[in-house]
Amino acid sequence: MDQLSAMQTFRRVVDLGSFSAAANQAGVSHTVLSRQVKNLERHLGTQLLNRTTRRLQPTEAGLLFYRHCVQILEQMQAMRLELSEHQQQPTGTLRLGVSTAFGELELGRWLPDFVEQHPGLHIELNCTDRFIDLLEEDVDVCLRVTDHLPDSSLIARHLAASEVVLVAAPAYLERHGAPDTPEALVRHPLLGYSHLQHPQRLRLSSAAASQEIQMPRRLSANSPMALRAAAIGGLGIASFDRFIVQDALGDGRLVRVLVDWQLPARKLHAVYPQSRYLAPKVRAFLDYVQRYYAAPRWGH
Repeated sequence: MDQLSAMQTFRRVVDLGSFSAAANQAGVSHTVLSRQVKNLERHLGTQLLNRTTRRLQPTEAGLLFYRHCVQILEQMQAMRLELSEHQQQPTGTLRLGVSTAFGELELGRWLPDFVEQHPGLHIELNCTDRFIDLLEEDVDVCLRVTDHLPDSSLIARHLAASEVVLVAAPAYLERHGAPDTPEALVRHPLLGYSHLQHPQRLRLSSAAASQEIQMPRRLSANSPMALRAAAIGGLGIASFDRFIVQDALGDGRLVRVLVDWQLPARKLHAVYPQSRYLAPKVRAFLDYVQRYYAAPRWGH
């Protein structure tokens, strides 16, 4: 029995919670992985997994073995990387997850420079507005702009603050008038992002007060880029991360609304699986985006 391969299989099954997910990631059949773990249990003389119809759960012995597996496999990975050319020059495929808006509007500003600095890397982009499972979908790093990160074993590195602004098209404000107080917003339709828990609710604050406003909804969408197009088209008022509308504010297609009031800012994070040793390609990427976003990028 190839004990190292069996340990890798066991770790993958525990991380992903099922043989099916582990088999899909490894590109082999469910039967092959199940047989490997059974042979490992026979070799060790103890049961490692409690198998149910819904999910696999490590036994007490399985948890102990899992901790040793993680330590041994990461030490082996570190040894291989230290002995290879990868330690000097990042190579291979970097799987990167981003939102659709970030992919369309931000990556073009800095990704070409990063790729030029690391010609041995191939970038594989996963652009989606849903929160993906990095382990199940085999993504190395995900860039997320959010006001809340779910609890998980992932590492989240803060890169930058993302200002949220309230905007509308000049033509819309000419037809309907520009609101001069938060209370006046209730007479205007909101273009709402449907992935938010409360798409019609805005929390506004100034130096002296804070208010929560419920706006009537004219349009909701699960795509920030579709909402951006609707706002530019004059359908109503919308709130966006500034990077989504920075160019439209710059050329006058959109203008700020209630500039003396602020919406809660969000944060840009780089999220990646926890590991004692980062692959050079991941470390190079994290260091690059940390340096890039250390300088303010989404100005007023």
